[in-house]
Amino acid sequence: MPTNPEPFSFQAAKLINALRRLPDTTPARMKKRPTKELGNLVEELMIKYQVGRASPEQTIRDHWAEIVGPANAHYSHAAQIDPRGRLAVLAGHAVVRNELFMHRKTIVERIQKLPGCSQVREINVRAG
Repeated sequence: MPTNPEPFSFQAAKLINALRRLPDTTPARMKKRPTKELGNLVEELMIKYQVGRASPEQTIRDHWAEIVGPANAHYSHAAQIDPRGRLAVLAGHAVVRNELFMHRKTIVERIQKLPGCSQVREINVRAG
């Protein structure tokens, strides 16, 4: 004769608490999430982090000398694109920063013509 009854499964205990109208005291980290297939999860992560794919930032970096000219490209580089479509550009010299700022509309037009870079709406030139 067992002295201690078998504990209920997690789902059964949750159901009993719901029937008894008791609050769910399970910590948020212990709550189970639905299982995802590994293949789909890996594919989502590869898309999110641009693994094995050409990112728009890399395309812009590859063509940076053509976009801004070789003299300006030597003292500046494209950093990243934020979710609102702004490209952060770091310029190491004040004259180059001013030059890029003055021609920012032309630069954006040239960037938008590159494959996969149509989401860039403006550039933000910073010292760096």
